[in-house]
Amino acid sequence: MSEAISNLQAAQEKAMAGRPRVGGFPYLAETLRCAGVTRNVWHLPACASLYQTRLGSVIQQGTPLVSGTVDVPPFDEQALVAAIRTDQAGESTFPQFLLAAWQAGVIRYEVDFTERHVTYEGCCGESYVERYPAPPAQAAG
Repeated sequence: MSEAISNLQAAQEKAMAGRPRVGGFPYLAETLRCAGVTRNVWHLPACASLYQTRLGSVIQQGTPLVSGTVDVPPFDEQALVAAIRTDQAGESTFPQFLLAAWQAGVIRYEVDFTERHVTYEGCCGESYVERYPAPPAQAAG
Protein backbone atom coordinates (compact mmCIF):
# COMPACT_ATOMS: atom_id res chain seq x y z
CA MET A 1 0.00 0.00 0.00
CA SER A 2 1.36 3.41 -0.92
CA GLU A 3 1.90 6.23 1.54
CA ALA A 4 -0.80 8.25 -0.28
CA ILE A 5 -3.37 5.46 0.25
CA SER A 6 -2.51 4.83 3.90
CA ASN A 7 -2.58 8.58 4.66
CA LEU A 8 -5.93 9.03 2.91
CA GLN A 9 -7.50 6.04 4.66
CA ALA A 10 -6.25 7.20 8.07
CA ALA A 11 -7.69 10.69 7.46
CA GLN A 12 -11.02 9.23 6.33
CA GLU A 13 -11.22 7.03 9.42
CA LYS A 14 -10.41 9.99 11.68
CA ALA A 15 -12.99 12.15 9.92
CA MET A 16 -15.75 9.56 10.16
CA ALA A 17 -15.01 8.88 13.84
CA GLY A 18 -15.36 12.54 14.82
CA ARG A 19 -17.84 13.80 12.25
CA PRO A 20 -20.97 15.34 13.75
CA ARG A 21 -24.30 14.08 12.38
CA VAL A 22 -25.52 17.59 11.52
CA GLY A 23 -23.20 19.78 9.45
CA GLY A 24 -20.58 17.08 9.23
CA PHE A 25 -19.21 17.84 5.78
CA PRO A 26 -17.07 20.84 6.83
CA TYR A 27 -15.48 18.66 9.54
CA LEU A 28 -14.82 15.86 7.06
CA ALA A 29 -13.42 18.31 4.50
CA GLU A 30 -11.14 20.02 7.03
CA THR A 31 -9.81 16.69 8.29
CA LEU A 32 -8.92 15.68 4.73
CA ARG A 33 -7.42 19.12 4.01
CA CYS A 34 -5.21 18.89 7.11
CA ALA A 35 -4.03 15.47 5.88
CA GLY A 36 -2.87 17.01 2.59
CA VAL A 37 -5.86 16.29 0.35
CA THR A 38 -6.29 19.19 -2.07
CA ARG A 39 -9.11 18.00 -4.40
CA ASN A 40 -11.72 15.27 -4.57
CA VAL A 41 -13.52 14.57 -7.84
CA TRP A 42 -16.59 12.29 -7.91
CA HIS A 43 -17.99 10.81 -11.12
CA LEU A 44 -21.64 9.82 -10.93
CA PRO A 45 -23.29 7.40 -11.33
CA ALA A 46 -20.09 5.31 -11.32
CA CYS A 47 -19.15 6.46 -7.79
CA ALA A 48 -15.50 6.67 -8.78
CA SER A 49 -13.70 9.14 -6.57
CA LEU A 50 -10.30 10.71 -7.31
CA TYR A 51 -8.38 12.19 -4.37
CA GLN A 52 -5.45 14.45 -5.16
CA THR A 53 -3.06 14.70 -2.23
CA ARG A 54 0.41 16.03 -1.52
CA LEU A 55 1.58 12.39 -1.46
CA GLY A 56 0.02 11.40 -4.79
CA SER A 57 -3.34 10.73 -6.39
CA VAL A 58 -5.65 7.91 -5.30
CA ILE A 59 -8.80 6.45 -6.86
CA GLN A 60 -11.53 4.86 -4.74
CA GLN A 61 -14.17 2.87 -6.60
CA GLY A 62 -17.51 2.76 -4.81
CA THR A 63 -20.65 0.85 -5.68
CA PRO A 64 -22.17 2.32 -8.86
CA LEU A 65 -25.62 3.88 -8.54
CA VAL A 66 -26.91 2.32 -11.79
CA SER A 67 -25.90 -0.38 -14.22
CA GLY A 68 -26.45 -0.87 -17.90
CA THR A 69 -27.57 1.90 -20.23
CA VAL A 70 -29.62 4.66 -18.62
CA ASP A 71 -30.81 8.15 -19.44
CA VAL A 72 -29.03 10.99 -17.68
CA PRO A 73 -31.51 12.96 -15.58
CA PRO A 74 -31.84 16.65 -16.51
CA PHE A 75 -29.92 19.06 -14.29
CA ASP A 76 -32.25 20.33 -11.57
CA GLU A 77 -30.57 22.91 -9.35
CA GLN A 78 -33.50 23.07 -6.91
CA ALA A 79 -33.44 19.29 -6.40
CA LEU A 80 -29.67 19.40 -5.95
CA VAL A 81 -29.86 22.15 -3.34
CA ALA A 82 -32.59 20.19 -1.55
CA ALA A 83 -30.30 17.12 -1.49
CA ILE A 84 -27.43 19.22 -0.12
CA ARG A 85 -29.62 20.77 2.60
CA THR A 86 -31.01 17.33 3.57
CA ASP A 87 -27.44 16.05 3.92
CA GLN A 88 -26.36 19.12 5.90
CA ALA A 89 -29.25 18.54 8.30
CA GLY A 90 -28.03 14.98 8.92
CA GLU A 91 -31.19 13.55 7.37
CA SER A 92 -29.54 11.37 4.72
CA THR A 93 -26.69 8.91 4.42
CA PHE A 94 -23.85 9.57 2.00
CA PRO A 95 -25.14 6.94 -0.48
CA GLN A 96 -28.58 8.59 -0.31
CA PHE A 97 -26.96 11.96 -1.01
CA LEU A 98 -25.07 10.57 -4.02
CA LEU A 99 -28.27 9.06 -5.43
CA ALA A 100 -30.20 12.32 -4.91
CA ALA A 101 -27.40 14.29 -6.63
CA TRP A 102 -27.46 11.86 -9.57
CA GLN A 103 -31.26 12.12 -9.77
CA ALA A 104 -30.80 15.92 -9.87
CA GLY A 105 -28.66 15.51 -12.98
CA VAL A 106 -25.18 15.72 -11.42
CA ILE A 107 -22.63 13.66 -13.36
CA ARG A 108 -19.52 15.04 -11.65
CA TYR A 109 -18.64 17.11 -8.65
CA GLU A 110 -15.36 18.50 -7.43
CA VAL A 111 -14.43 19.50 -3.90
CA ASP A 112 -11.68 22.13 -3.62
CA PHE A 113 -10.42 21.77 -0.04
CA THR A 114 -8.22 24.87 -0.28
CA GLU A 115 -10.96 27.24 -1.47
CA ARG A 116 -13.69 25.40 0.51
CA HIS A 117 -16.23 24.92 -2.25
CA VAL A 118 -17.91 22.15 -4.20
CA THR A 119 -18.77 22.48 -7.88
CA TYR A 120 -21.57 20.21 -9.12
CA GLU A 121 -21.84 19.67 -12.89
CA GLY A 122 -24.48 18.39 -15.29
CA CYS A 123 -23.80 16.76 -18.65
CA CYS A 124 -24.65 19.87 -20.72
CA GLY A 125 -22.31 22.31 -18.98
CA GLU A 126 -24.65 23.29 -16.14
CA SER A 127 -23.06 23.88 -12.76
CA TYR A 128 -23.82 24.89 -9.21
CA VAL A 129 -21.19 26.02 -6.68
CA GLU A 130 -21.73 25.50 -2.95
CA ARG A 131 -19.32 27.15 -0.54
CA TYR A 132 -18.86 25.60 2.88
CA PRO A 133 -17.48 27.13 6.07
CA ALA A 134 -14.37 26.11 7.95
CA PRO A 135 -15.29 24.14 11.07
CA PRO A 136 -14.37 25.47 14.52
CA ALA A 137 -10.57 25.38 14.91
CA GLN A 138 -10.55 22.57 17.48
CA ALA A 139 -12.93 20.32 15.51
CA ALA A 140 -10.76 18.83 12.78
CA GLY A 141 -7.22 19.85 13.63
